Amino acid sequence: MATAVATTPVVPAATSGPILPPTSVIVHPLVLLSATDHYMRVAKDTSKRVVGVLLGAKEMVGERDTLRIASHEGQSTAGVVNITNSFALPFEEDDKDPRIWFLDHNYLENMFAMFKKVNARERIVGWYSTGPKIRSSDLEINEVFKKYTRHPVLAIIDVQPEDDMAIPTDAYVSVEEVKDDGTPTRRTFQHLPSEIGAEEAEEIGVEHLLRDIKDTTVSTLAEKISTKLNSLRGLRSRLEEIHQYLETVEGGKMPVNHEITFLMQEVFNLLPNLNVEELVRAFSVKTNDMLLVIYISSLVRSVVALHNLINNKLTLKEAENESDKDKAKKKDEDKKKDKEDDKKKGDKEEGKDDKKEKEDKKK
Repeated sequence: MATAVATTPVVPAATSGPILPPTSVIVHPLVLLSATDHYMRVAKDTSKRVVGVLLGAKEMVGERDTLRIASHEGQSTAGVVNITNSFALPFEEDDKDPRIWFLDHNYLENMFAMFKKVNARERIVGWYSTGPKIRSSDLEINEVFKKYTRHPVLAIIDVQPEDDMAIPTDAYVSVEEVKDDGTPTRRTFQHLPSEIGAEEAEEIGVEHLLRDIKDTTVSTLAEKISTKLNSLRGLRSRLEEIHQYLETVEGGKMPVNHEITFLMQEVFNLLPNLNVEELVRAFSVKTNDMLLVIYISSLVRSVVALHNLINNKLTLKEAENESDKDKAKKKDEDKKKDKEDDKKKGDKEEGKDDKKEKEDKKK
């Protein structure tokens, strides 16, 4: 293994009280954009990956994230790592031997010192990689980041996702794996639940960014239908995932997870009972009201189209009448001009005859 030697003081990890490993991760859109930009600038169209530092704070959760986490009973912001920012790192590794890699410590510490001047609350919480999967050298790299935080989080960001409906992040934390047979323990990565979260300002920025990259030739109705279809595809994939999990548990291939069962029961409890007569009547009334609005809108659209058609025909008729008038006027002017030319020609010939007669008389 080859790493750069650090010459500046290392940021110490907090030592007051026992520090428990994180339980979940919230990734903000800015981190995804920064990692994607880093990959596009450095390793596009190659098999290489890029590495960077994740900034944020444990239990430093925004208002919207707190509301979303607290919506599940028994969950709190404790143990939640809120990843709000990131920056790229100079990183190289040997394609043939993954044990040989280089990470610039000096660059990391200098950049973090500048970021800390901007936002003192943000700390180093881990590192990211574009993977797309865990590699053999990741445990060694993770040990390097333990100089800056007790439990560094590894976030693998998929910059080229194959499934548009899936979350492009996977979070891991290193733990000691204890074996029952008494063999020595070893470090391994444990998967952490991750989600995409954003504050109100970030949501507005993402909406403006998506507005710039959307196809302007697509109508609003087609765009809404496409959004609905994508939502339904996402819902279908989640339901298929739940169905596959239940079949695996029923077949005895996986143990029963009571937390997952509790969450699924909570989802089922939130589903409306469609067999209630009042609810069926309410759906019918709402559907009829919407169909009435659609019918009236179609009538209005037809009347407006017919009105525009009549106006168009009247305009064309007026244009044709004006064109006929212009042609008749031009024809009259041409006839008048021809008469004047004939008259001038006759006068000229008559003058020649008079002149000839005078000359004959003189002779």
